[in-house]
Amino acid sequence: MATSSIKHSQLQLVLENGIDSKGNPVFKNKNFNNVKTDATADQLFTVANALGSLQQHSIMEIERNNARVIIAE
Repeated sequence: MATSSIKHSQLQLVLENGIDSKGNPVFKNKNFNNVKTDATADQLFTVANALGSLQQHSIMEIERNNARVIIAE
């Protein structure tokens, strides 16, 4: 049987970066690496909003990206 564990985690802020020529929103991603793998969603939400207040553009979405390693037991 195989199991997986988080190898590393990344916090990603999706920011609205303007409007294109067709009137569609344009997005930009800001990535923050080396997030503690045991950080909770509430902790990441708090940090993301603090970082968002320092950004020029508005946060549209907050994402957490985890890289997992799969190992045999």
